[in-house]
Amino acid sequence: MDDFSIKSAEECRFDAVSLGEVMLRIDPGDVPTARAREGRIWHGGGEINVAEGLSYCFGLRARAVTALVDDGIGRNIENQLRESGVDTSKVIWFEPGGGGKFATDKKGTICNGINFTWSGKGVLPSVTEYYRAHSAIGKIESGDFDWEKIFEGGVRWFHTGGIYTLISPTSGQVALDALKAAGDCGTFRSFDLNYRSKVEPDKEKARAQNKEIVRHADFLVGNQDDFYDTLGEETHEGEDNSFEAWLEAYKDMLRRVSGKYPNLKLIGTQLRTALSADRINWGAVLYEVGADRMHVAPTRKNIEIADRTGGGDSFLSGTAAALMKGRPPAEAVQWGAAHGICVQETAGDTSMVKEADVLKELKRASEGGGVSALR
Repeated sequence: MDDFSIKSAEECRFDAVSLGEVMLRIDPGDVPTARAREGRIWHGGGEINVAEGLSYCFGLRARAVTALVDDGIGRNIENQLRESGVDTSKVIWFEPGGGGKFATDKKGTICNGINFTWSGKGVLPSVTEYYRAHSAIGKIESGDFDWEKIFEGGVRWFHTGGIYTLISPTSGQVALDALKAAGDCGTFRSFDLNYRSKVEPDKEKARAQNKEIVRHADFLVGNQDDFYDTLGEETHEGEDNSFEAWLEAYKDMLRRVSGKYPNLKLIGTQLRTALSADRINWGAVLYEVGADRMHVAPTRKNIEIADRTGGGDSFLSGTAAALMKGRPPAEAVQWGAAHGICVQETAGDTSMVKEADVLKELKRASEGGGVSALR
């Protein structure tokens, strides 16, 4: 990695800090939500999923920066984060029935975000239904987080994403403040474009905001649709439908993007083709801007999965973990692809595998082997 560097672990208190939304997730299992009568409780959120993957799977020191209402739902989310080793000391808590700026009533006027996610089956796709309009993190404004304190002692990697930045009129500026503060501290910064029309249907509004935010990122994550939806950048594909032709067209688009945003060092994405709700083709690519080099992970074909939610976040955390552990980009994309598919083999948004599992999957995919029972 001769065109960028990441601070050493020895000079930093935290390996990673993530800013974003985290929601309570209710999973109705194999029954569609409308007919469900019971469910399992998880949690998740695009940005915080990255911190949790880094902590639980890869043993890195990760901190979540978010806001929650101090009730049973908020504390359930906090407990799940802490069980995974994530530091929650910088969470802003809204007190029900309290006074001051970070307070709310006991009627749920400000709430913790909740979603119901049915993982789907066969020809019936996964469906997530959100209740986030008045969530605590959406009420946070510029200046509410003390970034000097959050980055105190050193942070190697900072992450946020396009879901959080568009959930409220103030969230984009909060993220921009954080990215600028991280840059001032010499922290490596990633941003996941991760556009969701349910969060912000106005693409022009999203583009205007993202064009400013991307100027303060080192590592950008997004597929061709994300680049079009969030930055207005198109991938010009020809008549050749081969993967090689698509990859060259995608690389040409990334060259154009990196020319407009010379701060970018890496651009990557997971590659997922849904064959059904529970079978996918899965791969990943990582582009080194300075070297004009594209690294490609082996494609896993026709893989049965349990839950696709969080696969992209896990690609990013796997790639980040490898880079922070001193692996080169060519190897980092392999870690990202392996972690992403492993996480989709388990329920919930977040990582339930360990680094040893990721390395085994990396080896299996590179050698084309099968899966044997462990006894």
